[in-house]
Amino acid sequence: MHDILLGLSDAFTLTNFIYIAIGVFIGQVFAAAPGVGALTAVTIAIPFTFYMSPLTAIGFLVGINKGGTLGGAVSSILMNTPGSPEATATAFDGYPMARKGQALKALRAAHVSSVSGDAISDTVLFLVAAPLSIVALQMGPAEMAAVIVVALVVVGGLVGDSVIKGLIAAFLGVLMSLVGTDPETAGARFTFGIPELMSGLSISAVGIGVLALGEIVRQMVLSRSSDAPPEIIDLKESRDNRFGFADYKALFPTILRSSAIGTVIGAIPGLGSSAAAFLGYASAKRASDNPEAFGKGEIKGVAAAEAANTAVVGSNFIPLLSLGIPGNVAAALVLGAFIIHGIAPGPQLFAEQPRLIYGLFGAMMIGTFWNFVVGLFSMRLFAKVVQIPLTYILPCVVLLCVTGIIVASNLFSAWLLVAFAVMGFLMRVLDFSFVTFIIGFVLGPLFELNVRQTVILADGHVSYIFDRPIACIFLLVAVILVWRLARRRRMGAQQLSM
Repeated sequence: MHDILLGLSDAFTLTNFIYIAIGVFIGQVFAAAPGVGALTAVTIAIPFTFYMSPLTAIGFLVGINKGGTLGGAVSSILMNTPGSPEATATAFDGYPMARKGQALKALRAAHVSSVSGDAISDTVLFLVAAPLSIVALQMGPAEMAAVIVVALVVVGGLVGDSVIKGLIAAFLGVLMSLVGTDPETAGARFTFGIPELMSGLSISAVGIGVLALGEIVRQMVLSRSSDAPPEIIDLKESRDNRFGFADYKALFPTILRSSAIGTVIGAIPGLGSSAAAFLGYASAKRASDNPEAFGKGEIKGVAAAEAANTAVVGSNFIPLLSLGIPGNVAAALVLGAFIIHGIAPGPQLFAEQPRLIYGLFGAMMIGTFWNFVVGLFSMRLFAKVVQIPLTYILPCVVLLCVTGIIVASNLFSAWLLVAFAVMGFLMRVLDFSFVTFIIGFVLGPLFELNVRQTVILADGHVSYIFDRPIACIFLLVAVILVWRLARRRRMGAQQLSM
């Protein structure tokens, strides 16, 4: 109880309130602009957190992530153009509602559903993370290495269209994480005689290059913008365009069901918020007495998609804090920020720094509060944001990317940024999962550490691994997953070709 009170007192400071509020607003703005997304905002923001305290920095990034889940719904509802991938399902009923003169009602429904899903997911995180970390403490290096293998297989198999390409991307991410100084021999490794690489590749340069600039390059090279002005949606209040408590009460069972789905999906590495949104939407449609209304402006469709995709934000911290394994790319970037500030997430963190953990829980509560408050007043502003052409937005994003990396690091990192931007573009064109690459890069050092410790404990005896039944089970699960996922993809391809 003492650590809980100290952690909450650390979180509930004016500085944290201000930075988390700014983070929520930034996340909402970036996600509302089609083609940019909150993930880009999180990536760009990491270098700017170097000079913050660890709790403030993590709270700021969490705020951006939370705000981004709401902002993506704005352009989906007003323009039928998802601001982020997880908001795609929101457009199914949100845009028809807007066309019927209920845009404000759809935005309010998305807002309260998003905040509700976030709060429910955070509550589950607070209750589950600590007990799960106690179980994880019983696992040794061999078990942890096997868990990471399973996580990489799940992410590589579920993200993208090819299991093989996903695993190659994960392996490439782990390989890139090995650049720098060998932790045992202190010798140079994959530096090719370049002194600046002795300290390794920074998560900022890799993340911003592959995620943010890679997507911008893709849009500049492959996309064709339309000269037609966007349709202006009326946001004036009227009897049919108003959202009240009675509407929320009617939507609550749908919100609760979708929040449960999103919480479970978020706790499984690799599935992500997009899968949660579609599953939540499909579940609401199956449970409805009038499923034919879905896709034609059914408010339950908006609530189901938004509650599910936002519930992922809190629950993807369950594997991150308990095992040190991120549930999605946003959690992987937050893990990178943890490492930058000298914090190693995992089961030991609950034992060594419980005050920080409960401070983080407090910061997430603040983020949910600000997501609700800022969303109340920002919807009309975002209706203007979504109309800004990408020709104005993208140069500003590029400037922020380059400025952030130079301020936080050096000019050499800016060149690395360009190199990884090209790599991110090629990965998108060749259909390699950049999501799997980033998670592999972040987990690489932890995977190497556990493998090295396992080799030392085995003392050259291969039979050591068979004396660790939990590790064997996880490795067997990884093999079965690769076989099943590859088989399912192959059967799907055969059906499409028939």
